[in-house]
Amino acid sequence: MGIQTWTFIIVGLTFALYIGIAIWSRAGSTKEFYVAGGGVSPLANGLATAADWMSAASFLGMAGIIAFSGYDGSVYLMGWTGGYVLLALLLAPYLRKFGKFTVPDFIGDRYYSNVARTVAVVAALFVSFTYVAGQMRGVGVVFSRFLDVEVNTGVYIGMAVVLFYAFLGGMKGITYTQVAQYCVLIFAFMVPAIFISIMATGNPIPQMGFGSAGDDGLYLLDKLDGLMTELGFTPYTNGTKSMTDVFFITASLMLGTAGLPHVIIRFFTVPKVRDARKSAGYALLFIAILYTTAPAIAVFARTNLMETVHNTPYAEIPTWFTKWEDTGLIAWTDKNEDGKIQYLPGSAIVGKQPEFSESRGDHGERIIYNFSQGINELYVDRDITVLANPEIAGLPDWVIALVAAGGLAAALSTAAGLLLVISTSISHDLIKKQLAPGISDKKELWIARFSALAAVVVAGYFGINPPGFVASVVALAFGLAASSFFPAIVMGIFSKRMNREGAIVGMVVGLGITCYYIARFKLGWIGQPETSTEAYWWWGISPEGFGTVGMLANFAMAILVSRFTSPPSEEVQEMVENIRIPSGAGEAIQH
Repeated sequence: MGIQTWTFIIVGLTFALYIGIAIWSRAGSTKEFYVAGGGVSPLANGLATAADWMSAASFLGMAGIIAFSGYDGSVYLMGWTGGYVLLALLLAPYLRKFGKFTVPDFIGDRYYSNVARTVAVVAALFVSFTYVAGQMRGVGVVFSRFLDVEVNTGVYIGMAVVLFYAFLGGMKGITYTQVAQYCVLIFAFMVPAIFISIMATGNPIPQMGFGSAGDDGLYLLDKLDGLMTELGFTPYTNGTKSMTDVFFITASLMLGTAGLPHVIIRFFTVPKVRDARKSAGYALLFIAILYTTAPAIAVFARTNLMETVHNTPYAEIPTWFTKWEDTGLIAWTDKNEDGKIQYLPGSAIVGKQPEFSESRGDHGERIIYNFSQGINELYVDRDITVLANPEIAGLPDWVIALVAAGGLAAALSTAAGLLLVISTSISHDLIKKQLAPGISDKKELWIARFSALAAVVVAGYFGINPPGFVASVVALAFGLAASSFFPAIVMGIFSKRMNREGAIVGMVVGLGITCYYIARFKLGWIGQPETSTEAYWWWGISPEGFGTVGMLANFAMAILVSRFTSPPSEEVQEMVENIRIPSGAGEAIQH
């Protein structure tokens, strides 16, 4: 059987499993739809949280960023790992004790204001839609290669599948589906990593393999540094980013993690606060398996790519290369007309996506219309690194198909969690809490389901028209979460003096300045094109790291405004004090 047949079989079986779980665990009440009835075990919730957390950005994008950026890509590894620890230890238990289903619900009640609740809803929608764009792109990338369909068609298929179990089962269906998806994605991630580690170094443990020596006696990282230097690239283990940008990106990812609404809501699905802490510990263990393996996959992939492709005659190129060419995610133009692929520093194309002619060149290659005048002839989309790696290494077809199923599991698990945040923000926080407080439980459930439907349509649009690579798009979502939610949550828990005026102004300023910066320097929507470049970044901070600046602005404005306005009532201050009392010594006051 070929790769496509294996892919149809493995992906079909996993999709049947997800849909079967959704039917079995369909929600019958708003509590089941929002928080799975609050009866999920810590182990199951840990697995589901890990799947929710490890999105297409972790499975597909992170290893790709590290493979192509080397040392600079480590900011994603540090930021996302550290951020989860911060969330689990600093915020999750207190939010769980407060007893609210959503972040806007917490902010609305803590700051005794529907205006604050509305601002939080808007922030949740900004964060969730930006995040889900990366997941939908990941789905499209997988389908375009392995099921031989257009990227857009792959997005449509993913939309249909995730809508089915999110619409039917809500958080209950999503939770148990994510347990299965974690098992699929981690198996799919580790199997090829182990295979390639054995082939490259003889060590079956990838985390140790990429620091070991190969058959030629060279340590793998030294070998990769040598290859990079020989071709004119910066050594793989050297960084090119300024330490300022590294710090701000890492902080933005960490603090954004602590404000991600689709992860926070997972701690409400367990019966007790103690179970929330246990599930956080389980999730950290399950996350660490993938996160400690990603750097190894990145090194294996970059080494294999450079050894396999550079200076190879196109007529002798392996089949995997031409298959990926057909998707538009790899492209080559023979600029010096020698019939060989030159993979060198510099961009082979101008723009985010290559444009191809309908015909092929003299050597059979797809021609890039809009190419730069540099000497690099090869365009490789970073998001294919994990997917193409097993093919480059010549692994069995079933392993290649398994990786495709894992990529889909990662993207769909997070997309489902984000769609639930969007639907609950609209149905519970906006309509139930503000516009129509008297609606029945049944009507609220249907509004939540139709909100999920509308959200899928918008998410599909962003998946078809993404603003960048999967990991970089998701990094923007983290920046939005850091600049809006993190200060409001932290001060809501640890500051009795923080009032509604301070929280509202802080969130508006933090989110506003971050959105402006992203729109100008990432999307190019504001200002002339020549000003939307790295040379014009404020203080040398990239759009992916600017969420930290927004967060600092949020804190500063919130504290300043709160000092010049009246403090919260005694009742609210007592509630804040009560949140921090250890479990069993009292419960937070409910309104």
